[in-house]
Amino acid sequence: MSILLVGMVAITLTVVLAVVGVTSVQLSRIQLLDAADAAALDASDALAQEQVYEGGLGSGPPLSDTTVVEAASAHLQQRSVPPRVVGWAVGPGTGTPDGRTAVVTVTGQADIPVLSPVLGALGGGVSITVTSTARSDLDP
Repeated sequence: MSILLVGMVAITLTVVLAVVGVTSVQLSRIQLLDAADAAALDASDALAQEQVYEGGLGSGPPLSDTTVVEAASAHLQQRSVPPRVVGWAVGPGTGTPDGRTAVVTVTGQADIPVLSPVLGALGGGVSITVTSTARSDLDP
């Protein structure tokens, strides 16, 4: 075999592994975003009971940072972690900015096919963080 052929094979394999890795990380990000969307929807209905007793429902269920974090964490614990994701957790920034909107941040570690075992000493994957918001309003 010539050196040119070996070089071309090496370049081709590098490009193929890069495309596979990037695609896998993007699919993991989509799965994390799906989980964050579902957790935010669940958290948007997490009623802060002490606020309801004091001020009523108003235009929607009142939320607190604590109820949003608890509801989002409980939702993620009930879901199974996708195959490409090593683990996930509710991240910083999860809560409610206005008492009506649930903001959920999910962080996870994406596994890269073929490269993660090779890069094991360096962490072996890619950290992904996604944020989703949801709001529950009551119709008059």
